[in-house]
Amino acid sequence: MTTSSTIARPHLGLPASVWALAATHLVGRAGGVVRSFLVLYLTQAQHLSPSTAGAVVAAVGAGDIGSQLLGGWLGDRIGRRNTMLAGFLGAAAALTALGSADTLPGIWVAAAAAGLTMELFRPAGSAAVADLPPEHRIRAFGLLYWAANLGFSVAAVTAGVLAAHGYGLLFWINVVASLAAALIVWRRVPETRPAGPARTRRALLPVVLRDRLTLALLALHVGYFTLFLQTFTTLPLLMTAGGFGTATYGAVLALNGIAVVALQPVAVRLLAGRDGSTVSAVSMLLVGLGAGLGAVSHGPAGFAGSVLVWTLGQIGIAVRFGDTFTGLAPAELRGGYLGLASATWSAGAVLGPLAGTALLDLAGATVLGSVCAGGGTALFALQRALGPAVRRRTR
Repeated sequence: MTTSSTIARPHLGLPASVWALAATHLVGRAGGVVRSFLVLYLTQAQHLSPSTAGAVVAAVGAGDIGSQLLGGWLGDRIGRRNTMLAGFLGAAAALTALGSADTLPGIWVAAAAAGLTMELFRPAGSAAVADLPPEHRIRAFGLLYWAANLGFSVAAVTAGVLAAHGYGLLFWINVVASLAAALIVWRRVPETRPAGPARTRRALLPVVLRDRLTLALLALHVGYFTLFLQTFTTLPLLMTAGGFGTATYGAVLALNGIAVVALQPVAVRLLAGRDGSTVSAVSMLLVGLGAGLGAVSHGPAGFAGSVLVWTLGQIGIAVRFGDTFTGLAPAELRGGYLGLASATWSAGAVLGPLAGTALLDLAGATVLGSVCAGGGTALFALQRALGPAVRRRTR
């Protein structure tokens, strides 16, 4: 158990451990250059068919869901710090194996291992933040999200340039980044799990299945992430159909990362004292309206406007997401609850592209836009309806 003097040294209002966690998010995301180019590596370097390569990438995505759940469970059982170390070291080993595999069975096994390890750190890191005093949590969760997005922006800018020098370089950079993040955890991140032997801790599943409020919020967030993440698949298709090239799409999408990095710290200050359910409800509405606007836009300005609208909603959800589920979780099950919460993102990452592209293909852009706007409105109403119960539970 960490002593109070270890975790209470503030830096700019937050404990030093939070800044160390933010550094792991920044390093891990900035060095996470393999995933964006995995399908190209599999088809060009390994000469797999597009369908086989797509299935391998999907296996990594499916592993993400298991990774979130396992990371939360392990965080409660073996500790936040040990889980993060296992995740980063396991990811380094899995990525090394994936970059070295030259048979299809070997590629499948390494891809599944990569999917199962690369996100272990996220629910464990969130649980470490949840263990902080309540007055630090919102700012700390906001800092982690900001650092992750800054790292993702760095990776997005550099990965294409690095790939020109060979896909092997991408794998080694990703491996080194994972090892560097593990080193930060080992040297700078203390254990924060509440005291108590593991054998006395309640099993997660029976508790969650009796927790109707948490189940309702998990379902709402699956809907939200499905709505939000389908935009990353349908937007390029809509812009291409409108006659705009990849450069224009890249410039429009870059607004998302720029806005998150610039506005996230401001949003934390503005929204920290607001009612969390109201913030989440309005954010879900903005994502639905922004996605709907993008579906019916016809020029770069309209597409850019849609990205900015749903980015505001994305930021609002991020500010209160971790704090909301922390407030609902029993202290000894914080890791498991936050693992389930993170898994809603992974579920949306699977459902969103499938639903968005199917709707666009079968019904067209106007119907897609109407469904997005209607979905955001429905999520707004449902989140508002749950607001009183959330406030009673977290008060």
